[in-house]
Amino acid sequence: MKNNAIAEGFRDGFPIALGYFTVAFSLGIVAKQAGLSPFQGFFASFMNKASAGEFALYNAIQANVSYVEVAIISLVVNARYLLMSCALSQKFASNTPFIHRLGVAFGLTDEIFGILIARNGSINPAYSYSAILIATLLWSTGTACGILAGTFLPINIVSALSVALYGMFLAIIIPPAKKNKAIMICVIASFILSYVFSVLPSVTKISSGNKTIILTIIISAIAAIIKPIESEEASSGDKNA
Repeated sequence: MKNNAIAEGFRDGFPIALGYFTVAFSLGIVAKQAGLSPFQGFFASFMNKASAGEFALYNAIQANVSYVEVAIISLVVNARYLLMSCALSQKFASNTPFIHRLGVAFGLTDEIFGILIARNGSINPAYSYSAILIATLLWSTGTACGILAGTFLPINIVSALSVALYGMFLAIIIPPAKKNKAIMICVIASFILSYVFSVLPSVTKISSGNKTIILTIIISAIAAIIKPIESEEASSGDKNA
C-alpha cells in the first residue's frame, strides 16, 4: 500500500510539476536580474516554493533592501500557507508523527494543498512526499534554467507560459466543485470577491497574500455557517440513535 501511495503521489504531482517548470522558468529570469546564480536560484526555489513570494523576494533583493525587510515581505506574501496548514492539520490521522506533519507543511503549495484536501481519507505522508518531491524538483530546476536562459530570452515570451499554472489549478478545483454545490458556490464567490478586491480603491493597496487571507476567512466562515459539514462522530451518533 505504501508503494501504491508513492506511485499515486508521483502520478498526481507530475502534471503540477510540469506547470511549475514553466512558471519557474519566467521566475528564473527575474532571479537573473536580481543577480542570482543558477545554484542560488535552485536553492531559493527549493526552500521557498511560492511564485508570488519569490517574485517579491527577488524584487526586494534587486532593490537592495535589508534582511529584515526581506523576511517581512516573505512572511506577508506567504502568510496564506498558515491557513492552508491549519486546514490540512484536520486531515491527518491522530497517530501521525509530528515530523510527518512538519514535512508536509514544508512542501505545501497551492496546488499540493488542492490535491491533498481533495483526496479521500486521511493524509498519507508517502503520497504527500512523492507529490511534493516531483513538484519541488521541477520548480527548482525551472528557476535554474530560467536564470541560464535569462540572457537571451525575452521575459514576455516565457511569462506567457505561466497561463498553464492557472489552467492546472482550475483542473484541481473544478471536479470537487461539480460534485458539491457548496464548494461550487465558494469557488464562484472567491472569483467574484477577488475581482472586487482588485478594483476597490480602499483595498487595492493590500498585498495579494493578505487579500487571499482575508477572502479565505470571509468565504470559509460564511460557508461554515450556512453549510456546515457534519463530523464523522456526529454522523455515526445519529445512525446509532
